Amino acid sequence: MLFSSPIFLFFFLPLVLSVYFLLWRKLRNYYLLLASLIFFAWGGVSYSILLLVSITFNYLIGLGVGCSPGSRKSKLFLASGVIMNILLLAIFKYADFVVENINLLSGVLKFKPFGDPGIILPIGISFYTFHAMSYIIDVYRGVSKVQKNPFFLGLYITFFPQLIAGPILRYHDIAPQITGRKVTLEGFAYGIQRFVIGLGKKVLIANTMGTMADAAFGTDVSHLTGTLAWLGLITYALQIYFDFSGYSDMAIGLGKMFGFTFMENFNYPYTAQSIKEFWRKWHISLSTWFRDYLYVPLGGNRISKGRTYFNLIFVFFITGLWHGASWSFVIWGFLHGSFLILERVFSKKFPEELWRPIQHMYTLFVVLIAWVLFRSSDIQYAWQYYRAMFGFGANAAELNAFNKAFAVEFRIYFFIGLLSAAGIIRWINAVIQKKLDIIESGFLWLTESYKILQVVFFACVFIICSMALITKTYNPFIYYRF
Repeated sequence: MLFSSPIFLFFFLPLVLSVYFLLWRKLRNYYLLLASLIFFAWGGVSYSILLLVSITFNYLIGLGVGCSPGSRKSKLFLASGVIMNILLLAIFKYADFVVENINLLSGVLKFKPFGDPGIILPIGISFYTFHAMSYIIDVYRGVSKVQKNPFFLGLYITFFPQLIAGPILRYHDIAPQITGRKVTLEGFAYGIQRFVIGLGKKVLIANTMGTMADAAFGTDVSHLTGTLAWLGLITYALQIYFDFSGYSDMAIGLGKMFGFTFMENFNYPYTAQSIKEFWRKWHISLSTWFRDYLYVPLGGNRISKGRTYFNLIFVFFITGLWHGASWSFVIWGFLHGSFLILERVFSKKFPEELWRPIQHMYTLFVVLIAWVLFRSSDIQYAWQYYRAMFGFGANAAELNAFNKAFAVEFRIYFFIGLLSAAGIIRWINAVIQKKLDIIESGFLWLTESYKILQVVFFACVFIICSMALITKTYNPFIYYRF
């Protein structure tokens, strides 16, 4: 079930919210768990069984880890839990990839190739597996207490706003909120506002950019001009940002409606002036998860330079694999990891010593080049796309056909997307708010008028999105496939 689907917006969410606030407080967590399981089962009942098995297994492992903290027995339970969670993810996400690559060697090594496992990737498995591992690791480290109530642990792992595509939650952040949260009118209103912002990002900007990106990446590369290839790449960069950050906004907003506070997942990553800064602003819940649960345990940057560089490249190798079982994702991860190492090696000169606009251009260029790998079906297609980008072989017929596709609607959302991604809309809103705060004492009506204007704006965005959802085709979130 999509957040941006009519059945969620006009049936599931209103029903869940209405019943939630009518229930006795002690029953609300159990009700949310049931609602979350129904939400998940909407995409396939069979994989709900896998999710329940994961919850049960990690609940038992957590009891074992917490029974005697720091003991050999506790370490054994932790190791078993981590290995089994990784194995679960590997079987369902990487079995086809491994078999495919082994079969490529069958002709050389003269053995009979294996059959295609044909395993379908369960929705959200990359996210809920990381939630589960966060729990058992936090218990082992003593950061969190063992959760004795299996239903509460199930709620942490399955809570529907973040179940499918994050943000990736830490158990020690959510545990206190499971039993001690409070919904306020102000918080609920903020949740609605944040949800509508995310809905607008997804339906109006991401989906519109996606039509152009899909056209470019779906075209025979030999027919692509340099202009079209670059435009397709830029629109894809906007699409994936507004698609994923839109989902995160909706998840954060939904969480707020139920009294939960989730961590921010994006902070205007395209304004970054280094790859290091980019990863502090992009998919923050994933990058910090890998930092705390993989990079730091490996030694982080507290050891020799060579080992630090190895840790960085290894973490981004895993980051690439986490996103998908293909070599294009692996190379995408290696590319980001390599530039992080280069920035560390030349930290005194590069990129900090460069003129700030040059720093920004360098970062955007690297990120865009890497997005080609992320979007391409395979490495061969990515290579051909790179050739088209730098070929500059445009002809008038192709450009004229392209101009017909450059509709007014696309131009409007493209311009809004650029302003928003650059943080300009946020800056304008902050300036207006600051001015209103200064003059509020004498012109209270101005502040109230601006608040009313915001309400009208969000209502209009919701109505426009609803109309678009009813009239346009199904368009899932990009990160649903991870």
